[in-house]
Amino acid sequence: MLLTTDEGGMALRLARGAIAYAIGKKPKPVLALTPVFNDKRGVFVTLTKSGQLRGCIGFPYPVMPLGDAIEDAAVAAATGDPRFPPVRKDELSTIALEVTILTVPIPLDVEPCQRPEKIEVGKHGLIIRGRGTSGLLLPQVATEYCWDSQTFLDHTCIKAGLSEHCWMTPNVEVLTFEGQIFTEQE
Repeated sequence: MLLTTDEGGMALRLARGAIAYAIGKKPKPVLALTPVFNDKRGVFVTLTKSGQLRGCIGFPYPVMPLGDAIEDAAVAAATGDPRFPPVRKDELSTIALEVTILTVPIPLDVEPCQRPEKIEVGKHGLIIRGRGTSGLLLPQVATEYCWDSQTFLDHTCIKAGLSEHCWMTPNVEVLTFEGQIFTEQE
């Protein structure tokens, strides 16, 4: 079930409020959340600063209610992404948020050589699993970098810490999902 534009705004306010509370010790906003925020959903929260990635963490699978998942992912993106130092209180006003609500990932059950033709760039996000590791790239990553589906697969392999073309082997699993994206204006 898709969120409405108003619910997307609530998701962004929820994420922003959780970060402001965790870092700036500001009170959390009181929001009249709709029932969709009680549904278990996967979600990622992405932080950018001047158009550059500043943190991105989430839950690919629906393991907790959406409202809780948004808050947890937002705080983790701001304070726990190992690629970046934690967001500082004085940075809060310069950070833009993006919340991506995910569908449940499903295995791409085709022969490895057919995988690129089954992936719609701009629609599908990818998870690559194999050799004891996994990597995920959100749907918007491929369009931001103007990748075709094969390049998208290669970069998801790299994100998983695997060799670039590992998606061509049958013992590596490829899953697709879709995302509904809500973005603050920078």
